[in-house]
Amino acid sequence: MTAASVHSIQIGRIAPLGPGGVPSGFVKKTVDGPVEVTALGLAGDEQADLAVHGGRDMAVYGYAAAHYDAWRDDFPEHRDRFVAGGVGENLTIAGMSEADLCVGDVHRIGSATLQVCQPRQPCSKFALRFNDNRLPKAMVRNGRAGWYYRVIEPGTIAAGDRVEAIERPHPTLRFERLVEIVNFRNPSRDELKEMAAMEGLAERLRAGARQALLAPR
Repeated sequence: MTAASVHSIQIGRIAPLGPGGVPSGFVKKTVDGPVEVTALGLAGDEQADLAVHGGRDMAVYGYAAAHYDAWRDDFPEHRDRFVAGGVGENLTIAGMSEADLCVGDVHRIGSATLQVCQPRQPCSKFALRFNDNRLPKAMVRNGRAGWYYRVIEPGTIAAGDRVEAIERPHPTLRFERLVEIVNFRNPSRDELKEMAAMEGLAERLRAGARQALLAPR
C-alpha cells in the first residue's frame, strides 16, 4: 500500500433531496482548511435521519478516491457527479481502500484518532442523489462501500494530512470480508463468534452476531 492521505474533506447541511424533497445531508461540499472532529463527526456536518445515520459508530465516513474511476466507467452518464464527495463521504482518502483495512484499525489523521468500525450500507438517498435506482444495488455488488470511523480522540483534520495506521487489534477479519458478510449475510459460525467479541466493531454488528449465534442452525 502506498502512503495514504486525505485527498479532500466534505461536509453537508440538511437540504431537500430528489424529486420529493426528502430532507437529507447526503449532498456534501468540499471545505478548505482544518476541520474540527468531535465525538459525533465533523463540525458542520448534518444528518437528517438519526435512526440510520450518524452516531458514534458512524461519526466520519471515509471513501477511497480511486473508486471514482470505476464508478465513472460503470456509469458514464453520471461521470460529472462521481467526484470526491459524490457518494456522500466526509473524507476522500488517496492511497487506501477496503482491501488495505482490517476491522478495528486505528488511524491517526491530523490531530484526531479514528477507528474503522463498519462498512457503509447504501440506502435510497444514494439513488435519489443521482436519480438512479441502480446505484445502491451496484454498491452492494461491487463492494466499493467505504468505511465508517468512530472517533477515539477528537482533533482537527485537513486535506493533505497523512493517514497513519497506528494499531491493528483484529488482523484476522479483513474489512473486505466484513463488507461481504454485511451485504450477503453469509458468515461462518467462527466469524460470528469473532465478531461478537470484537470491541473495534460497531455495536449493532456485534449485537447482530450475538443474536445470530443464538439462532438454531
